[in-house]
Amino acid sequence: MRDHKQKLENHRQRFRITHPSQAAKQHQQDPTAWPLTGLVALPVLTIMASCSLACTLPQIYIQGNTRALSLLGQMRRTFLLTFSCLKHRQDFGLAQLEFDGKQVQKAQALSVLHEMTRQTFNLFTSEDSSAAWNQSLLDTFCTGLHQQLNDLQACLTQETGMEEPVLMHEDSRLAVRKYFHRIAVYLKEKSYSPCAWEVVRAEIVRLFFSSEKLTTKMKH
Repeated sequence: MRDHKQKLENHRQRFRITHPSQAAKQHQQDPTAWPLTGLVALPVLTIMASCSLACTLPQIYIQGNTRALSLLGQMRRTFLLTFSCLKHRQDFGLAQLEFDGKQVQKAQALSVLHEMTRQTFNLFTSEDSSAAWNQSLLDTFCTGLHQQLNDLQACLTQETGMEEPVLMHEDSRLAVRKYFHRIAVYLKEKSYSPCAWEVVRAEIVRLFFSSEKLTTKMKH
């Protein structure tokens, strides 16, 4: 049991996200060593430098989304289990995120996509998620989400000129957080059962497909 808990903690630490500015402050306090979060943040600085030349959305987002959807498909439970779980489906309010709405500013769209990816990352790096899925597929999926977060954060910084762009468009981000809160409540109420996780996996597939519509509605 102790080894299992340590493995879960190592998994969460591996994918911990730290903003580059925070990592730099940690390094200034201790120049002899970069913490794990700082090591994760180092590629972000490189990505920001390259992304400053050209932040190509929707291509960059859709490419990552395609890989994520492929992995979610591989994580699908057996057909029999999937079919038997249909009665457990619930409306989490995906329509309230208004992916089909009117055109939005690029910074707002990026902000929503960043929050959506971050919340998905948090959901699938939780302890309960780690116990629910094939570990190899889950690790690959989370690694892809982490890269997607880096790319989106770099694009946000370029678009807004702000070091902490995630603080912008709070109303839009709040709608995303509420959506994921409903998912978290559902999982808890269902005691994180295999069927509950299969329902959530299918919901995240729908979310990722819907989110691509947002990339086509961005004003430049």
